[in-house]
Amino acid sequence: MEKKKILIIDDEENFAKLVKKNIERTGEFEAYTATNGEDGLKLVRELKPDLVLLDMIMPDMDGADVATQIRDDESIKDTSIVFLTAMVRPDETDPRMGFTKGYSLVSKTVTVKELLACIKENIKY
Repeated sequence: MEKKKILIIDDEENFAKLVKKNIERTGEFEAYTATNGEDGLKLVRELKPDLVLLDMIMPDMDGADVATQIRDDESIKDTSIVFLTAMVRPDETDPRMGFTKGYSLVSKTVTVKELLACIKENIKY
């Protein structure tokens, strides 16, 4: 079975690398990273990932702008998106139940187990 592709777009490079490592450790996914919105959009168009983990607050282009551009592009509009944020604590949002304009939302302090559960719930098989 072909591994599902996940793209992590986050300006905190070390955080993105840590998430990538934990996702790939499962053996179920290939993970890629981008450290800004512009590079992230290029990779979404190039890789056609099954899911994007998208930081909400970035200096060049925020996550909402990136998500809007993904939805406006016919070739990638159906890409699953999960927002990552440091703006909420885990007790303020359940990784399976938090939504922002129809998108799942997880805290950056989410456990690996919770993040993987969220990915599996949001990825299209």
